[in-house]
Amino acid sequence: MRIIIFGPPGAGKGTQAKLISEEYGIPHLSTGEIFRSAIKNGTPLGKEVKSILDAGDLVPDEKVVGLVEEELKDERYGDGYILDGFPRTVPQAEAFDDILDKKGKTLDAFLQLEVPQHELVDRILTRGEGRSDDTPEKIKNRLAVYRQETEPVLNYYKKQDVVKHIDGVGSIEEIFGRIKKTLNNI
Repeated sequence: MRIIIFGPPGAGKGTQAKLISEEYGIPHLSTGEIFRSAIKNGTPLGKEVKSILDAGDLVPDEKVVGLVEEELKDERYGDGYILDGFPRTVPQAEAFDDILDKKGKTLDAFLQLEVPQHELVDRILTRGEGRSDDTPEKIKNRLAVYRQETEPVLNYYKKQDVVKHIDGVGSIEEIFGRIKKTLNNI
């Protein structure tokens, strides 16, 4: 099963992706985790990404696509995966379609976690990751960037008839129950 989990910052993508990974036995590929690890380890990629994220902006498409394409070459992704944090722009989605086409694969589901903005801001401020852009002003900028650059990805996948809308409000278990019900009907 090849799945994209999608939604604004604070929607719970990482939390739910880990649960999906465990439940369905597929690896979880998080571009955010790859970037955070690079930042923590002070790698050249980490330093470059940190300055971009500190400004509340998105990492350039070509850098993200190259990173994901390289990672997906690992044989552990052969039977499926859940992508978290990718694609974030229409050019990334188009590049991902090319990656799938080269392998003769298709996307099984695009899970859209839907959460009201006030809930997103509260979640981000209380999740305690300690990101340098977790301030009310920077969060609003990240949500604006999401709406402007990332939301069009939803419309791109609607044309492929793979979008599954998931109510992202409630307990982690309630949300995961909705996701399982959706995935079990694919």
